[in-house]
Amino acid sequence: MFSKRHIWSLIILMGVGFFLHSFKGTLFNDGESKVVYDRDGQLLGASIASDGQWRFPERTDVPRKFALAVLQYEDSRYFFHRGIDPIAVARAIYLNTKHRSIISGASTITMQVSRMSRKNRPRTFFQKGIETAMALFLELNHSKREILSLYASNAPFGGNVVGLDAASWRYFNKRPEMLTWAESTTLAVLPNAPGLIHPGRNRSSLLQKRNELLQRLYYEGIIDSFTLELSLMEPIPKKPFPLPRKAPHLMDQLRTDGSQFKTTIDGMIQEEVVTISDDYYRQNVQKGIENHGILVVDNRTGEVVSYVGNSRGHHQENHVDMVQAKRSSGSILKPFLYASMMQAGKISPDQLLPDVPTSIKGFNPKNYNKSYAGAIKASTALARSLNVPAV
Repeated sequence: MFSKRHIWSLIILMGVGFFLHSFKGTLFNDGESKVVYDRDGQLLGASIASDGQWRFPERTDVPRKFALAVLQYEDSRYFFHRGIDPIAVARAIYLNTKHRSIISGASTITMQVSRMSRKNRPRTFFQKGIETAMALFLELNHSKREILSLYASNAPFGGNVVGLDAASWRYFNKRPEMLTWAESTTLAVLPNAPGLIHPGRNRSSLLQKRNELLQRLYYEGIIDSFTLELSLMEPIPKKPFPLPRKAPHLMDQLRTDGSQFKTTIDGMIQEEVVTISDDYYRQNVQKGIENHGILVVDNRTGEVVSYVGNSRGHHQENHVDMVQAKRSSGSILKPFLYASMMQAGKISPDQLLPDVPTSIKGFNPKNYNKSYAGAIKASTALARSLNVPAV
C-alpha cells in the first residue's frame, strides 16, 4: 500500500515531469504579424496578426537601452537570481504586511514571462505558485539573454500592441535599436500596467513613471546628467503611428503569415519611385490611365531595388499587382513595334494614325473597349494599347 507521503511524492514528480516537458516546446504559440523590411532594416510594411494584435515575430536580442531600462524598472537583480528573487520576496512581504494591502510585488522578469505564456491567469496564490515553479524550470532551460528576449517579444504595450518591435514602430515610428533613452524608458514602464497607462490616455501618469525611471538610471550611473536633462525634455508620444505601407503589393506576394522578410528594396529609391508613381497617376488619370506598375532592378546585381505594384489612386483595380499581372502577347509587342517604326523613321510620336473600323482579308481587328477614336496620335494609341492602329 502507498502511504500519503508516497502519493504526494508521486504527484510532485509528475508535476516536475509536466513542467520539464512543457519547456521542450514553444512557450508562445500566438499568431504573428507578417513584417517586411528593406535592405537597411527599415520597415516597409506589416500585417496585423490573426488575433487582431500587432505582434512581430520574436527577436533574439534586446537593444541595450531598453534592456537596461526594463531591468532597472522590473528586476534590477535579474542576473543574480535563478528565477526567484529572495530579497524582493522579503521586501514585498514586509511592505504588504506593514500596510495591510498589496503595494509591492516580487515578480521577476522570468516569472512575468511564465505568466504571459499562461495568458495572464488570475493573480491568486495558487497561480503564483505555478508561475514560480515555471520560472525555476525556465531558468534551467533558457539563458538569461533568451528569457529577456522572450519578455521583450511578448510583453503587452497597451491596446493591441504586443512586443518591443511593434511598440517601437507604433509609438515612435522607428526600429528599437534607434530608440533614445527617453523613448526606451517610456516603453520600459508600459508593460507594468498596459491596460491603465499607454500613450493614448493617462499621459501625466506615464510621464511621471518615465521620468522616475530616468532619474533611477542616473542615480545608478547608467546615464550622465546631460543625458538625463535632455531625456526629461523629450515629450511622450501623443498617439500611435500608423505602420508604413510602402510596398503593399510586394507584401501580398510574400504569402506566408507570421514571418519577417528582409528584402533587397532600397528604401530611399522606393520612396522616390512611389512619388513618381503618384505624379504619373495625377497626370494621366483624366486620360483614363489609372493602373501601372513599376519594377526597378539593379542591372549589376539583378536585385530588385523598388517594387510598386500599382498606383495609389482611389479606383477599383488598384489592388491588382500590375508587376505580376499577365499581359496579352499583343500588348507586350506593341511598345517594340512602335519603337522599331520610330527608329526606322516611319512614324513619329505625334503622327496621326487611323483608328477606324478596318478589314484586312477578312480579319477585323477591334480595340478592347469596342470603340474607335478616329485620328489619334501614335503616342496616345500606344498609351491606350489600341489594337487597330497597331495592326
